[in-house]
Amino acid sequence: MTGQTVPALMTEDSVPRFARGTRLQYDRVRETWFIQAPERAFMADAIAVEVLQLVDGTRTLAAVIDTLAEKFDAPRKVITQDVLALVNDLAGKQVLVHA
Repeated sequence: MTGQTVPALMTEDSVPRFARGTRLQYDRVRETWFIQAPERAFMADAIAVEVLQLVDGTRTLAAVIDTLAEKFDAPRKVITQDVLALVNDLAGKQVLVHA
């Protein structure tokens, strides 16, 4: 074992925040959003941007999901699956952590 711990899966009760030194940033030159992390960057698609703009370290994922379901008039179940898959992927990449 390498001594690394696997982050706990985020659920609707989780309150995510960006890991230290990580943020969502808009590149005006390229007209695209990306996630800036120490020594790396990830392009953020439109769905990721909508979710990550609501990640503030105080809001639960349930609140994020409710906001997105209302904004896009989409089934909450579908939004929930997409949001949980995204945040857990980003938690695995150490972009998001539990607040």
